[in-house]
Formats: sequence, structure tokens, C-alpha cells
Amino acid sequence: MIFQGKAIRASEIEGGFVEVTFDLQGDSVNKLNQMTLAELRDVVTQLSQMTDVKGALFSSAKDCFIVGADITEFSQMFDQSEEAIVEHLLSLHEIFNTIEDLPFPTVTAINGVAFGGGFELCLSTDFRVMGQAAKVGLPEVKLGIYPGWGGTVRLPRLIGVDNANEWICGGSDKRADAALKDGAVDAVVAQDAVREAALDLLAKAAEGVFDYQARRTEKTIAIKLNAIEQMMAFESAKGFIGGKAGPHYPAPLAALGAIQKSANMTRDKAIQVEAKGFAKLATNSVTRALVGLFLKDQYIKKVSKQYEKDAAPVTKTAVLGAGIMGGGVAYQSASKGVPILMKDINDKALQLGLDEATKLLNGQIKRGKMDAQQMAKVLTQITPTLSYGDFDRVDLVVEAVVENAKVKASVLADVEKAVSPDTILTSNTSTISITELAKSLERPENFCGMHFFNPVHRMPLVEVIRGEKSSEVAIARTVAYAKAMGKTPIVVNDCPGFLVNRVLFPYFAGFSLLLRDGADFVQVDKVMERFGWPMGPAYLLDVVGIDTGHHADSVMAQGFPDRMGHEGENAIDRLYQLQRFGQKNNKGFYRYELDRRGKQVKVLDDEVPTLLEGVVGASREFSEDEIIARMMIPLCIETVRCLEDEIVATPAEADMGLIYGIGFPPFRGGALHYLDEMGLQAFIDMAAPYADLGALYQPTEKMKQMAANGETYFGK
Repeated sequence: MIFQGKAIRASEIEGGFVEVTFDLQGDSVNKLNQMTLAELRDVVTQLSQMTDVKGALFSSAKDCFIVGADITEFSQMFDQSEEAIVEHLLSLHEIFNTIEDLPFPTVTAINGVAFGGGFELCLSTDFRVMGQAAKVGLPEVKLGIYPGWGGTVRLPRLIGVDNANEWICGGSDKRADAALKDGAVDAVVAQDAVREAALDLLAKAAEGVFDYQARRTEKTIAIKLNAIEQMMAFESAKGFIGGKAGPHYPAPLAALGAIQKSANMTRDKAIQVEAKGFAKLATNSVTRALVGLFLKDQYIKKVSKQYEKDAAPVTKTAVLGAGIMGGGVAYQSASKGVPILMKDINDKALQLGLDEATKLLNGQIKRGKMDAQQMAKVLTQITPTLSYGDFDRVDLVVEAVVENAKVKASVLADVEKAVSPDTILTSNTSTISITELAKSLERPENFCGMHFFNPVHRMPLVEVIRGEKSSEVAIARTVAYAKAMGKTPIVVNDCPGFLVNRVLFPYFAGFSLLLRDGADFVQVDKVMERFGWPMGPAYLLDVVGIDTGHHADSVMAQGFPDRMGHEGENAIDRLYQLQRFGQKNNKGFYRYELDRRGKQVKVLDDEVPTLLEGVVGASREFSEDEIIARMMIPLCIETVRCLEDEIVATPAEADMGLIYGIGFPPFRGGALHYLDEMGLQAFIDMAAPYADLGALYQPTEKMKQMAANGETYFGK
């Protein structure tokens, strides 16, 4: 044994070779934390001084290779100055450079995931052999940074500028066939043959069959493009990458800039360009927000795992109601391998649900995600039925009928009689109290909320709502089912609107007040879209459905009359009375038409200002800052109230609920992160001029205390 550490071991193997094996003790995956990097430095330093080694194989004892840097440790570096970050990065580059400069050939056996720093390590070796089921990639732009351990230097020289631009600036992971096609790996083999094939390649390189020195030269010299070719490669990419990234995410264009700036440099100078650009990105607010989201997402996964650990498996389910929502639930469950019964009261309704599932599956075929045989297999997992005949065999039921408390209570009471005593019943309600619905049941402990968001197949969040009598067994199994469907569950306590809608409707209330005071809804939409929302409030209401919004608005007003009630008619009331329901019937705040490709697009409707007369005040000019303040203050304060009222357990879950549930701008990190970035006292000062608008605009007493004490929600 040459080296034995807690994350790495190095041993001599047959033929005069050395195998460096990653096997992080006490963890299910390998990651490049400080301990692993320190051990790697020791190992490669030792190898660089050995004269009797023919070659080195880098491998993993786990199912993955290396998932990347340990972001919980790595992100601490981001609080340092740019100069300190550059110095730290360059010291780590010495490790990767030493691997690349070893006095013998090197090969990586990529048996599983190799992302970020893990893949950058692979790039520092001479050759790479990849298993068919493995994935590689450089996803750093998703954290607001770009590869910082040589990825922007080695990958463009290895696979070409165009391919590297797409890999690095897009941040997506690559399957084995794509990696081989682009030249990022040298061979793809069956999973059980990765190590053997890598050793064979290493032996051939040692024998001179493959010229490993030529490969090194290729990775360490300037990019082989003349000035005109470089200009075409980089300038043509700027518009596409910038357009795709948008104005709020600087990392993709910064990565492109680093590659371009260092194109004519050798490795050691190019690495300095990479490090300086990385440091600049690492210290900005977008990176803080995106790294924070990553850590919050990791936390939520841990919470879910705790529930899953105690949950009985969900092997067969049922959905009541075969509308768009029910069909979406059926599709999502079946496509993830959980068979589902879909019940409704007539054949026509069942056909609508099947049509919805079929439409979604056809979309998968068009995008090349599945073939007709796979589609047929998924459809066989959906069993339409008009009766409760087979319901005694299901583990969990999702009720997804019309959003009416009496109808839901009646349907739930009926289905309870048909299921086994330990079947979990859930209601896909967006606003109705779970505690109230439970009163119609004989086994309320087996009931909780399971709120999906529309469209089900796209929206990642599921709110699992705990009623007063919901058992931990019910919550755990519902969380487990949501995870099995590929969703992110967040457990919340019962109240009108739960977490997401309780926070969203004060935002809509702020919008209604702006219109009352003479704002132009088109301007408000544009301002909030520039702020980072995927759509402005008027457009969002049209997408949600004015009828749905009107109903939820009345529920919220009844539940929280002090701040969500309103006197007289507002714009949502008026459009509802005029039966302008938004995209559902092609008219709401906007009008909706089909373009040449048959896609629904919004257009301005000149009639709307006249239709809103009497509920919209005399037109007046609002500054962009005032619109943002009046929209965001109610949303942020209500998020805080949900935390203070223990509707949601932690700030992390509150922020992720808004990111995943209503599209809160990710680069702003969530409402509570947004408050931390601004500073609570600054937020309270911003809200002060609007206090006369009512309780929606008045910070809580605890917020004021926290501000006075200099406290934050995330403890920084």
C-alpha cells in the first residue's frame, strides 16, 4: 500500500501500475471536500517522485466516481476577498496540474457520476473510460459560478470551443454516448467492464500504442483556432448564450469570456484567467442566492428521507377525478412506475383524463424521451374506472375533484368506505382546510393534504398538508409517494392557502391595490418580469385562471380578513363577473390567440381598460421601484408570518416552497433570503411609507425585534 487515507488509497497493482481509489469513509458518495483534496495532494506529490511506476489508474470504490466539490465547505471560501479566493484556487490547481504532469500515463475509470470538480479531475488525466450508465458534466453555472479547477481551460482544448461552450455555459450533464461523440471520453464500455478497459488502455499507453504526451500537449497549449475562427466561435455564441441565460445570471457569459480570453494562452496562464473570473463571480449576490438554494434543496431532501425511512412503500394508488389535474397526476404516477386507478363518474370524464395523459406522453415521444412501446407501457399503468371495485388494493388515494368543500367531503367519505383501513387518503386542494375536510371521515388520522401545482408534470413542488388529526404515518407515506413521483415534497401545517397560496394572494392583493390607485397592469407585468418573475401578476392570474383566483381570493379573505379582505369590487372580481377566466376561455387581462404553430400566445386587448372602469383608479405614473416595493412587501411579510405561525418549519422550506411553487426568482434566493440580503431594517424602512395601505404592508413585531438586534433568517 502506497497510501491509505480516509478518502483515498493508493496501491501498486500488477504490471507496475498504481491505482488511486476514491472511497470517502462514512459517506455514500465521493466528493472533493478539504480532507479529500489534502489527501489527493499528498498522493500525487508522492507519485510524482516515484521512478518505477508505469502508469496510474484513478478509480472509485463507490457507485459514483466523484459527485463534485463539497459545496457546504467550498461555499465558505466565497465569503473571502477576490484575492484570497484566487490564491486558494491556484493552490488547488497545483494538485490537478501535478496529475497532468506525472511522469507516466494516467487513465480515469468513470464508473458513475463525475460532476464539477470530479469531472475536472478526470480531465486532468490523459485518458478517460466511461461506463454506459455513467454521467459527466460541469454544472457550476447553476450555482452562479463556472468551473474553477481547470474546466474552462482543459475542456475547450479537448473537445473544441463550440462543444465546450455548450457543455460549460449550459451546465447540463452528459450521458456516455454524448460524451464519447464530443471527445470528452475515449471509450464507453459496459458498467462491469470499466476498470478492466481502463487498465487495458493504461497498459497500451505505457507501451506507446497511445501517445499520452501528445494528449497532454493538446491540453496545455493555446487553442488551435486562428483569429477569425475564434471570433466566429465566440461572438456567435454570445448572443445565444446571453439570450438563454437572461440578464440576471452572469455566470454563462462570464465562462464564455474566460474561455475566449485564455484561448491564446498556455495552461498555466489560462488557469490564472479562470481563477480571477471565478473569484469575481463567487463574491456576487447571485452566487450567494444560488448556492443557498442548492444547500436548501439538500436540506429538504434530508427532511424527506427522514419521512421516507418510516414510510411503508406505495405500490398502487388511485386518483379521484379525471380532469386536467387528475389526468396529470395519473400520468406522473404511471410514468414513474407507480400503477394508478383513475376514477370519475362517467366515461366522457375518464376519456378526458386519458387524453391528458396521452397528450403528455406524445410530448415525450416528440422530444425523443421515449418510444411508442414505452408510451404503451406507461398507459397500461393507468386503469380508468367508474367504480370503487379495486380500491381495497390501493395504498394511497389522491382526491382531485372540483374545489368545493362539500363535494370533496362527500367524495372522501364515499371512498373511505371502499378502501382498506390503512389506506391513506389525500386531498389535492389549494385552499380548503384539511382539518375541516377530515370531519367527514371516520379515520381522520389517515388523511392529509397533497397539493399538486398545475401543470403537474412540470411543477416540482407538492405541499403535504398536516391537518390537526393527520398521523405521522399518513404524512410519511404521502411524502414517500410524492418522492416516488419525482416531486419535491414540503410538509406544512393547515391554514387557509397553506404556504404557497397564503403567500401568493397577498402578492395579488398588492397588485389589486396598485390597479385601484391607477397603475397600468401591463407596466406592472413588465416591471415584475424584469425583476425576475417568469410572468407578471396579470399574466399569472390569467394562467392560474381568473375563476380559480377569484375563488381562492374569497377563501383567503375569509381566513385572514384583517389583511386579505377588501371592500368593494376589485379587478379580479370584475373580470370574473364578465366571465373572462384567462387562458381557459382565451380572455382575461389579456386576450389569447393561437400562433402559426398552434401555440397559445397573449395579446393586448384594447377593451380591457374600459371593462375595468370603476375598479381601476385614474391613471398615474408609478416608478419601477414603487411597483416592486408594493408587490414584494406583502409577499415577504406573509412569508414571515407563515414562519412565525409555524405553518412552515424552517426558512429553507419557506424559500424553496416559493421557488418551486410560484416561480419566485431563483437568483434572488427566496423571500427570506431576499430579506436577509436587503437587511431587515432596510426592508422595514421601505415598507414604512405604505403602512396606510393596511396590515398587508405592516411588518410583524418579531421582524422589528430582529431588525433591532441585527438578526437574519439564515444566520449570516
